[in-house]
Amino acid sequence: MDKKNNHFLKKILLTFKVEAEEHIKAMSSGLLELEKTPTAEKQMAIIETIFREAHSLKGAARAVNMTEIEAICQSLESVFAALKRQEIASSPELFDVLHQAVDSLGKLLSSLESERTTSDNSKITTLIRQLESALEGTLPPLQQDAPPKIETKGPVLPEKPSLTETVRISTTKLGSLLLQAEELLSGKLMAGQRVAELGEINSTLTAWKKGWAKFRTSDFGFRNAELKNPQSQIRNPQLKEFLDWNNTFVKSLESKLTVLTKSAEHDNMSFGRVVDNLLEDMKKVLMLPFSSFLETFPKIARDLSRDRGKEVELVIQRGEIEIDRRILEEMKDPLIHLVRNCVDHGIEKPKERELKNKPPRGMITVAISQKNGSNVEVLISDDGAGMDVAKVRAAALKLGIVSQEEAEKLNEKEALSLIFHSGVSTSPIITDISGRGLGLAIVREKVEKLGGFVSLETHPNVGTTFRIVLPLTLVTFRGVLIRVDEHLFLLPTTNVERVVRVNKEGIKTVENRETIQLNGQAVSLVRLRDALELPRKSPTSDSADSMPVVVLGSAEKRIAFLVDEILNEQEVLVKSLGKQLSRLRNIAGATVLGTGKVVPILNVPDLMKSAVRSSAVAVKPAAPPLEEKEAERKSVLVVEDSITARTLLKNVLEATGYDVKTAVDGVDAFTQLRTSEFDIVVSDVDMPRMNGLDLTAKIRSDKKLADLPIVLVTALDSREDRERGIDVGANAYIVKSSFDQSNLLEVIRRLI
Repeated sequence: MDKKNNHFLKKILLTFKVEAEEHIKAMSSGLLELEKTPTAEKQMAIIETIFREAHSLKGAARAVNMTEIEAICQSLESVFAALKRQEIASSPELFDVLHQAVDSLGKLLSSLESERTTSDNSKITTLIRQLESALEGTLPPLQQDAPPKIETKGPVLPEKPSLTETVRISTTKLGSLLLQAEELLSGKLMAGQRVAELGEINSTLTAWKKGWAKFRTSDFGFRNAELKNPQSQIRNPQLKEFLDWNNTFVKSLESKLTVLTKSAEHDNMSFGRVVDNLLEDMKKVLMLPFSSFLETFPKIARDLSRDRGKEVELVIQRGEIEIDRRILEEMKDPLIHLVRNCVDHGIEKPKERELKNKPPRGMITVAISQKNGSNVEVLISDDGAGMDVAKVRAAALKLGIVSQEEAEKLNEKEALSLIFHSGVSTSPIITDISGRGLGLAIVREKVEKLGGFVSLETHPNVGTTFRIVLPLTLVTFRGVLIRVDEHLFLLPTTNVERVVRVNKEGIKTVENRETIQLNGQAVSLVRLRDALELPRKSPTSDSADSMPVVVLGSAEKRIAFLVDEILNEQEVLVKSLGKQLSRLRNIAGATVLGTGKVVPILNVPDLMKSAVRSSAVAVKPAAPPLEEKEAERKSVLVVEDSITARTLLKNVLEATGYDVKTAVDGVDAFTQLRTSEFDIVVSDVDMPRMNGLDLTAKIRSDKKLADLPIVLVTALDSREDRERGIDVGANAYIVKSSFDQSNLLEVIRRLI
């Protein structure tokens, strides 16, 4: 009985969680809309909506005995009721408390099954007291400055469809249904293959009939004169019996094949139509509008801009465009990173913007548009400072991604693309938000894994735009089937710009690379066999006068690939390669043709990189002194007044292979720096005699030590403290509340 009750309780809690998430999301969106709505009439409508959401959530929480959620909702109800009666006025301080209350509801919801701690209960009690103070008009001023308003353009709270129009169903069940519908595509392909095979049999029979007619009028056969003249009587009874039987059998076979072929064609058309309609409808079931996942963006921008002391207006355009839910889930973190990147790196502070004759409030735009029937484009842009191309080039050069000679040859667009390499960053300091150079590398990896591509444009003091092109659906797509030797491969149609045939005379060599002319422009030519590193088995189409070429495009790059044969274009079902081969260079997945043959689907972004490597002139090796320096054992000076923290940091760094010396404060540290050499300094901030900020400033003012990397590890996490760390010249600022060993070690590795 207990097991039954536990199962029932879990089921009820799961249902409550789904419902509560909807209420909390609507309340958060409503608060953001309320902050920027100027007219009293619209404000009242939004307040009424949020009030109802809080009331509904309170009732649901009471039903499942979620007393903490019920208590917060009760207080929220009271505040919104007072706002409706105009007994209290809205203010930035009030909005801060209301946002905090809604955030707390989300945190409570995500930890339903965990036990409440004394600290958690204390926070809830404090929050309820603040809401009660707001009702009395005695809300204490917050320690931080009032947050800047975040203006969002787009629809007010979306109207909920009526219950008769919607059904709540688990996404797991929907995923299973879609998978089964997609599997029917294989049956459709096989049915088409059977029709093709029947057609081949009919063709063979027709050829046989022609051959038999020829045989009857020839001198060959049974050397029987009667066969030469079909009108003559055949005197040989055995021959006559055989011929009659043969003619009857062939006519019967031909008739049956004709009927069977027509039936197979009809069945294939009917089955294909059913599969196509079912698959299309199932895709639509799991299609969601971008707006359903962009709802959190205004809150993210609001919180981060407040923390950074900036003013931001967030604009969302065409959020109603729908895309596969699985793509949205995969792209959530990358798009959030890009928005945070715009706030943190792009938008300047109000005073700085005014000096540039810009409005104090910066603009961030997230614009979605449908390019065609199979692709969607997402533009994330800001009107900030823009990206310094020289800094990107210098960062890539420092990491050894390009050589000095290569860096000088890169044009502006090529140099900008280096920002997507892991480790490349233009941030002056490493913090919990930015500076590690990993975010954009992860964005590109995610986008390319989904079969899309990402690029960027930037202009000094005008702004930066990230352009992402994604497929509308994830699993099925159209592909071009090609052959190299006996190997078959599939190329996504979206990446195929054109298919041409070229003559040997049309292939020219420019700077040690083969090229062909397309529309008056030189396009690099690469043999697909070489890009995939396939062995040469026999002479192929290279020796022919005319050769088939597929021109592929990805992220504004174009490369022509020489293949042996271009077979056809067809819709296919993508199969993953499994966990064992989750990341295989040049291969995005596989598909099964109607013949039952498994064919790899090529990863076009990977293929473009492999093509460049296979045709490029060998790059000069790095200078030996750099390799030797990398192999040396690095030395670290740890500056910390707490003996416990000092010992912990020393043990962590020594276990990783660093030589570690310690100092008890800034004075002790600077004395050691004048007498010994170190590769990096890891320092606390709040210390007696000389704190970490003063130590950093003193190091930067010393000519011999000015370039020494400095990491500040501190409990001071306010915006002002972080900015002071940047001002004095620290390379990284790590907050102890979010400190972990891997975080510190990764920062040190990056800096030295």
